Parts: sequence; C-alpha cells; structure tokens
Amino acid sequence: MKKANFNINHKEPEIHVNKPPEKKLWQKQGPFSIWYFVVMFLLFYFFQSMVQVKKEQIPYSQFQKYLNASQISECVIRGNTISGMLKLTDSKTGKPRHFITVRLRDDRLVKDLNQHGVKYSATVESHFLSNLIFEWIVPFGIIFLLWGYLGKKMGGMGMNFMNIGKNKAHIHAETDKSVTFKDAAGVDEAKQELGEVIEFLRNPDHFQRLGGHMPKGVLLVGPPGTGKTLLARAVSGEAGVPFFNISGSDFIEMFVGVGAARVRDLFEQARAKAPCIIFIDELDAIGRQRGGPVVMGGHDEREQTLNQLLVEMDGFDTSKGVVVISATNRPDVLDKALLRPGRFDRQIVVDKPDLQGRIEILKIHTRDLKLASNVNLEIVAKRTPGFVGADLANVANEAAILGARKNRDAITTADFEAAIDRVIAGPEKKKNTLGQEEKHRVSYHESGHTLVAELVPTGEPVHKVSIIPRGIGALGYTLQLPEKEKFLVTKNELLDQIAILLGGRAAEEIVFGDVSTGAQNDLERASEVARNMVCSYGMSEKMGPLTFGKKQTSLFLGTEYGEEKNYSEETARAIDTEVKVLITTSHKRVSKLIQEHRVLLDALAAKLEEKEVLSGEEVSAIVKRS
Repeated sequence: MKKANFNINHKEPEIHVNKPPEKKLWQKQGPFSIWYFVVMFLLFYFFQSMVQVKKEQIPYSQFQKYLNASQISECVIRGNTISGMLKLTDSKTGKPRHFITVRLRDDRLVKDLNQHGVKYSATVESHFLSNLIFEWIVPFGIIFLLWGYLGKKMGGMGMNFMNIGKNKAHIHAETDKSVTFKDAAGVDEAKQELGEVIEFLRNPDHFQRLGGHMPKGVLLVGPPGTGKTLLARAVSGEAGVPFFNISGSDFIEMFVGVGAARVRDLFEQARAKAPCIIFIDELDAIGRQRGGPVVMGGHDEREQTLNQLLVEMDGFDTSKGVVVISATNRPDVLDKALLRPGRFDRQIVVDKPDLQGRIEILKIHTRDLKLASNVNLEIVAKRTPGFVGADLANVANEAAILGARKNRDAITTADFEAAIDRVIAGPEKKKNTLGQEEKHRVSYHESGHTLVAELVPTGEPVHKVSIIPRGIGALGYTLQLPEKEKFLVTKNELLDQIAILLGGRAAEEIVFGDVSTGAQNDLERASEVARNMVCSYGMSEKMGPLTFGKKQTSLFLGTEYGEEKNYSEETARAIDTEVKVLITTSHKRVSKLIQEHRVLLDALAAKLEEKEVLSGEEVSAIVKRS
C-alpha cells in the first residue's frame, strides 16, 4: 500500500470591516460606469438613424439620366456626394423618392442643373463629430477597457496603479468570533502556548507589572493541513481583537520595492488598530534564507521585502499589543535573522494528531453530518494513522457524498470505510477489471502480504485486503491497522516490515515459478527500509553504529533534495553489500514461511479471488483455522 501525501487547504470565509468611502453628490444615483456612455452613444446613433430620410443609392450615370429627363426637383451638393429629391413618387407610399450618389468631376453640372430648372445648393461638409468619435473616443475607449481588463487579471494594477504599494491584508472584525479554540482539536499543546498570547491581548498589564513583555512574534510550524491557519483565526476569535490576514506571496509584485512598501503599510495600519494580530501565512514565500548572486548591484525583490519585515519587527513596541503570528511548513529554509530572539521568539510545533486528537477532530467535522447509530469514530480514527485535520475533513466529506450517492438516510460505517480507501488508494476503477489470469496472480500476491503480516511476531493486524484496482497502477492493496500509536521502531519491527513487503513477490515465485512487475513498489520500499537501517539507524552489525550520508530533507514535508556523500567508495560498496544481505536474508525467511503455510496461502487466495475484498475478521478466521 502506497503512502499518500495530502495538501488540502481550508480557508475560512473572510469578513471585511473596511468602511466604504462616503459618496459625493454626483455619486448618489449609483457608481460610475463607462457603460453608461456606451449605451447613450448607441441610443443616440439609433435615434439619429431613425429620423434620417431613407435615400436610394444610385450611380452617377443614372443621376445624369434623371437630370436630362428633368426628373430631379432639387438637390444638395456636399463635397463628394449629391443628394436630393426626384419628381417621381414611391409606388408603395406615394411620397417623393430621395436619392444619393457619388459625385464625379463634371464641369457642366451647374449648367445642366440650371438648364433643367433644378433647385440646388451647396454645403461645406463637416467631419468634426465623426473624427472625434472614431479617431479619438473609440480608440482611447478600447485602450481604457483593455487596460482595465488586464489590470484585473494582474491583481488590480491597471485600475489602481497609484495604490500598488498598499498592502493586501484582509481585516477581520474584532467581533468575529465564528472561529474559536472549540473549532481546533488535536493540537492541545499549541493551544496552551497560544493561550498566553490571548491573555496578553486581553490583559497586557498582567504581564507588564513584573517588567516582562510578550514575545513579538509567534511562528507556527508543522506539516500541511494540521490547522496552523485555523489556530491563528481561533486566537483572534478568543482575544476579540482585529485580525490582519495576509499571505507571504501577497507582498511580492513584479515591481521592485512594492513588497517593502506593503510591509510598511501593513504595520502602520496594525499600530493604528492595536491591540491586534497580524497573521502572515506561508512565511517562507518571503522569509527564505538570503544569499546567492547579487543582481545589478542590489538585492532582489524578495530580499528587500524580508529586510523591511526584519526592520519593522525590530521596531515593535511590545506594550502596544501588536502580535505577529506566522505559519510555515518549511522552517528549514527560513532566514536565521527572522528566527532570532526579538523577532519570532516563540516557535510552536503543530504536529500530526495522535489517536485521541483524530477522534476529537472527527467529532468537529461530523457534528453537522447525519451519522448512523453504528458509526464508531474511534475505529475511523484508528484506520487513519498519520492523517492531519485536512485529511480527516476530506474523509468526512467523502463519506457524506458516498452516502448521498447511495440514497441513504444517514452516513454508515461502510461509507467511512469506502471514503478512507478512496483517500488512501484512490477511486475504484470499475471499468478497468482484471482478466482471470491476472486476477488469480494478484490474489496470491496480496495473500502473500496478508499471510506474512499475520505470521511475523511484530506484524500489525490486517484490517482489509482487496484486489479491486484503485488509483494509478494499484491493482490491489493490503491495509494493516495499528493497535496503538508508535513513535519508535525497533530493528525486529523493521525486519518484519521488509518481510511483509517481500511476501507478495515470494508468493508469486512459489505458486507460479515466475515473478511479475506487480512487486515494483514493494521492492522500492523494502530497499529503502534496508538502506535506512544501514546508513541512518546504525542497525548493521558489519557497518557498526555509524551513520553514512547527510540527507538534505524538508523537516515536515519529508522530501529529500539530495544527499551529501561523506564516505569513501570502499564504504559505499560495503553499504550496498550489507543492504543486499538484508534483503536476500529476509527473502529466504519469507519464502520458507510461506512454504510452511502453503495451505493457508491457497485458502486466502481462493477466498480473495471469490469475494475480491476480505475484512480483518475473515482473514483471522482463515489463518486461525490452522
């Protein structure tokens, strides 16, 4: 079973208390909009076209024929056009027909008009209005609209260019108590630490009477989804003070110096509203370690923003009651000047919840759900070791969706089971069914994992085994349910883990005399455990109690970015040899164990191939039958 990583951000609704600007007299009828002028222009053009007399477009040769036949009563000469009225009438309306034609150079025109008794006049054609509209108003209007559209896409820069240095913090009302410590569970230690911050904001004299002062900054560190942002909102709700909420990335802009200006503006507003809380989420976006090449003789935008933040936090007057709370899941990349005493004095770890913490979190996320009487949240919590608050919220939501999809009146335990499987292994691939031969092989593969897990001394009980394809490339999985929370792992437990991982491949070798690609992930994980035993845990008798290689990893994300090799090539060959010995020894052990219990393996595989999913009780019944 693959280990799944989760990163689910939960954002609370934001309540803004910024007062709208007072409207001036000319604004009482509503906000200004350029579309008013557009509509007015279209209406003006429409009515103008309605009142104009319909004119028949004729060629100049036809005009000459009408003129020679004395059929024109009057005309008006305007620049390059001649318009007028014929003596002929319209057959439908009975009214005189009007015409317009393009004038050609004709020196006899005036003489011919006089000869045929036509009333004529000439006017000077003015293009001022059309030139003003089509050469000035329309082009600049298009540019104005395009600038406004691009400005919205770029965060409002187009329409608010002069306000680019203003911070983007969302200010929440001091009366907003929708989020309190009752909404944050599984983080009791963090709540206890933050309780002092709340007490200081409520009663600062209590701490200052002995000459002490509150820490200027509190840094919440922990894996993604553990509730760091929720805790900051809860502090604001408990203390009843204004809450400035801004992300680290909101300081950074394409223009140099904007981030520093926004930091200054943020702290000026905070001082004006003290006591208050400034919450900077994802601090690593601006607080990364300074260094690297200097571009064009100066710092880049991120470093200028960080420098300004350091200056502002240094100049804080702790007696005014302004507390900075920040959150990050990358404390290893933060600048050391940011973490020194006097800035972020207190660092609070918001770690993954334990069993009791998960139960409390599930109670919060299911308090508005309709649960069946057979739902036991303790069992759900036991099935989700390593899950954080965001993961558990997702499980509860998925269970509600699955229950509604099946038209249930309440969410059942089966819905929670299916939701956990979906979150861990992905959705079922109902259309991607296995062939009979592959299904037979996968049944033995998963039965090998299950049998070894039940037989090794430190193996955790099997909760479920399935051969239904899920997610990406997972043709089956075996899920074990830990009996209790563990923080340390012994050497024998690690050896049993390797044995369980190799159980599927060993079962294929014994039953089919051949192996498949289905054990790829098992081999990767087994090799990783064996290498950590040799290089990191000092559990190799040959290599001794030493560590080899300095891994560069993220503290909470668990991602390895490389390894500093601090050993020789000879030692590297010895490490490879020792890792191979651990794997081959475990493989021989597992093969012998399966051969001795071949009858149980066949029984498990037959039952699994028949039902596709076996529960822990069904597995125990088959294994204990021996």
